[in-house]
Amino acid sequence: MSAGWVAGSVRARAMARSRMDSGFARHLATCGSLADALHLLAATPYGANIRRDQTLAAAQHEVAGTLLWNLRVLAGWLPRDGVQLLRILAGWFEIANVDELLQSIAGRPAGPEFRLGALAAAWPRLAQAASVSELRTALAASAWQDPGQPTAQAIRLGMRSSWAARIAELGEPARTWAAGAAALLVPGELAGSVPARDRWVLAGITSPAGLWRAETTLMARVEQDGLRLLRASGLDRGVVLGAVAVMACHARRIRAALELAARGGAPVEVFDELG
Repeated sequence: MSAGWVAGSVRARAMARSRMDSGFARHLATCGSLADALHLLAATPYGANIRRDQTLAAAQHEVAGTLLWNLRVLAGWLPRDGVQLLRILAGWFEIANVDELLQSIAGRPAGPEFRLGALAAAWPRLAQAASVSELRTALAASAWQDPGQPTAQAIRLGMRSSWAARIAELGEPARTWAAGAAALLVPGELAGSVPARDRWVLAGITSPAGLWRAETTLMARVEQDGLRLLRASGLDRGVVLGAVAVMACHARRIRAALELAARGGAPVEVFDELG
């Protein structure tokens, strides 16, 4: 075990431990307004760029941006293959950036981009695309591969499918996470097109309207597996994978809590149902 993996694993555990308390997110969800929730959030590790007058979308972006910043910091502690692991896991942020780029190309308002730094797989090149066709060409020349068609829908689906495939290559439990995520990409066909071993995420779901429950099931599995990896005694890539899983689930929970607060707050039972 290299010194880089040992140092990175210790750092990853410390980062994840600061995100293990779900009680704060539940408290945020019960706030009567977004402003009140943001006032509380500003005093937490997510609060560096949080302001009480922010919109929900801006605040949620900052929460996700804090997660990304933590991954970039963690990358500085890891050896080269550890950075590559984080680059794969950070693919969600590159997908989000492309989603906003597609908005801009279509002439619609686009949100701010995430700054990936060394964790970018292809974003600096993708950002230069001025059309959907150019974007497809740039993707085809990158680790994301050709989405198949020069359409926004094909690009969105293709990138998500490619990300799931790359995560699956990390082995278990990431393969199970990726399979569950891939199952959610085909809501029109549902369980009939999903391999039997991967249908767990769609258990009890009979229509696309219930897919939010499937997403909750998926994230619960990711968090459970992440915590298990963190409890392992080794100082290796498994601990890093577990830490990222736990931090990602916590950030998702905070974002959901902010949305409920923006709607006037909700009982903790409603928040717990959303996972």
